[in-house]
Amino acid sequence: MQVEFACKHGTVSPQLREQLAKKAEKLLNFHDRITAITVTIDFHKEDGHERAKVEILVDAEHKHNFVAQDTQDDVHAAFDLAMHKMEQQIRKYNEKIQDHRRTPPTQAAVEKLNGGGEE
Repeated sequence: MQVEFACKHGTVSPQLREQLAKKAEKLLNFHDRITAITVTIDFHKEDGHERAKVEILVDAEHKHNFVAQDTQDDVHAAFDLAMHKMEQQIRKYNEKIQDHRRTPPTQAAVEKLNGGGEE
């Protein structure tokens, strides 16, 4: 699995890229079929001060794509908030695909299987 970075209107140090890549790889704990993670960092001025917009795009098998973004003054803060949003999306997706319809066997069915049913 590969983590790709793209920066717009600025640059990010290699140390920061490495830190963010380690954090992004933790998404594999939530969903094991992740094929690629793309992090886009966009630096722009808003109301006279520098802001960082971080967008995380996660590609998973079977055409499932997850997108989360956040804008903050600090790249670390924006990335952490976007990661939290991404974790929530993946958790919600995993909960959705689980088979919740499986019901435990009823008492009558258990007795019939155990031979306790009278004829």
